[in-house]
Parts: sequence; structure tokens; C-alpha cells
Amino acid sequence: MARTTVSFDSAGIPLAGHLYIPDAPASGPRPALVVGHPGTSVKEQTSGTYAQLMAERGFVALAFDAAYQGESGGLPRGLEDPAQRVEDFKAAVSYLTTLDEVDADRIGLLGICASGSYSLAATGGDHRVKAVATVSTAEPARQFRLGADGTQDPAVFQALLDAAAAARSAAAHGEDPGTMTMFPETAEQARALGGQHGVEGFEYYCTPRGEHERSAKTLAWESIDRMAFHDAFFAVPLIGPRPILQIIGDRAVTAWMAVEAHQRATGPKEIHWIEGASHVDLYDKKQYIDPAVDKLTDYFTTHLTID
Repeated sequence: MARTTVSFDSAGIPLAGHLYIPDAPASGPRPALVVGHPGTSVKEQTSGTYAQLMAERGFVALAFDAAYQGESGGLPRGLEDPAQRVEDFKAAVSYLTTLDEVDADRIGLLGICASGSYSLAATGGDHRVKAVATVSTAEPARQFRLGADGTQDPAVFQALLDAAAAARSAAAHGEDPGTMTMFPETAEQARALGGQHGVEGFEYYCTPRGEHERSAKTLAWESIDRMAFHDAFFAVPLIGPRPILQIIGDRAVTAWMAVEAHQRATGPKEIHWIEGASHVDLYDKKQYIDPAVDKLTDYFTTHLTID
């Protein structure tokens, strides 16, 4: 398996990616996957892990940094723009269609966490995508509005909207709008704010377990009001008759979002539960990733095969 650094354009913003190509000889162009990263993540973290593993299973795989994040372009840095994140997936598909190694009729999307929802939205509007799969589906707009477990007090998001409005006004007056801190300083603070789910996110992003220097620890404040009206699941009914697979840990507090997307699907659909896994466990823990990748390999082998 060879990894190459690549770049491509997404609505005028240059995106940075890693392209993974299997070493084994092939009789012709291969099926390919676009692999999207979780929110605040970068291609060197969990999306790169999945891309490498899928390339080892025979797929060309492209992991990339979303616009405004990682090594990709765009200002302000750390902006989470749902519409742009969907566009990034479509731009990645366009890039894959230009490669001799790729069969343009056999392209699938694999989204992890936040990219799970964005990959569903992108598939709904892009018929070049033949199959979509997600791991630990999370829809950032829902998570900010309702909380990871769906029970957040509405006042929390209203306060965030207040802060976002103040930041926009500050920027209009030439002042520093500041940024929204995504992670506290300690695991204990993370537990107080987000329970065990918060601790697991902290342990992945803020310790040697998974941290990366380019992984965002803050978001631009305007991310918040852009998420106020966004619904990545709106396009899910458009995916059918193409298939959807969602892989979820049976301990994931975010599972309700995958279930909602599943209920909206009109074509072949499956939720595959990984026993004992939480949301974040599926980012990097081998005992959970290995069965997930086995399932993904079977799924994409089946649905990216030309009849």
C-alpha cells in the first residue's frame, strides 16, 4: 500500500489529502472510497487509519482535511461549515474520477463521526456515489443544538448563539472575535462537561493516544450559527435505491442520530452494531476497528461491483 500527498479544489478552496493505493497488481481501475474525518480531526488521525486499512483490502482510498482545517486552505481557521463539508466530499469524488487508478463508476463514501452525516448528505445529492457507509454517525448541528445524547437543555445552544452573534459584531468593528474552545484542560473537566463521552473525546484528541498538532482545539464562532439551521439528514431519502450502512458501537451515546438517519432512508439500509464499543472506541481501538473494517470490506465489495 502506497500513500501519496495530493491536493484538489473544493469551491475555490485547496484541500490537502492522502491518497492510499494498494500495492497488489490489478487488472484494471479499482473501486475507490472517499474517507472523511470527525469534527476537529485531521487526515492523519482516524480517517487516515480507515483509509489505510481499506487500501490494504484492495480499495483506492482518499483521506482529506476539510476546508478551513488541517493542511487545507480557507479562512477563518477552524470554521465548521456544514455546507462546505458536504461540498468537500463532492470535490473529492470529482478528484477521484480524474485518476487512472480509479474506476469512476465504483466510488463510495465512508464518513466517520461528523463526516458520517456529511457523507450521507453528499450522497443524497451526488449520483456518482454508488454506496455510502458511516462509522459512529454524528450530525454536528444536532449535537450542538441537542447534545451528544439528545437531552441538552435548549438554553445551552441559545447561549452559544449569543456568543456567536457577539463575535460577528466584534469582527465587524475590526476586533478579534475570538474562538470557541472545544476541549477543557483536564479529563476531570471534560467529564464534568460531557460525562464519559466527553472524557473519551478528551483522551483521543488531547493525549498521546490520538492527538495531532493540526487537529483543531477551537472552532471559529461563526460555525455555531451556520449549524443553527443545517440538517444533514434532510437528503437521506434521496439516497435510495443506493445502499446505506452505518456502523455504531452499542455503547455510543450518539447512536440516536444514526437511528434517525436509518429511519429516513428509503433504499437498502443496515445498522451494524459493534459490541462493547463506544462512539470514540471506533476511532482507533483495534478490537473494534478490525470487525468494523471487515464489515466495510464486505459491504463495499458487494456494492461497488459492476453487474
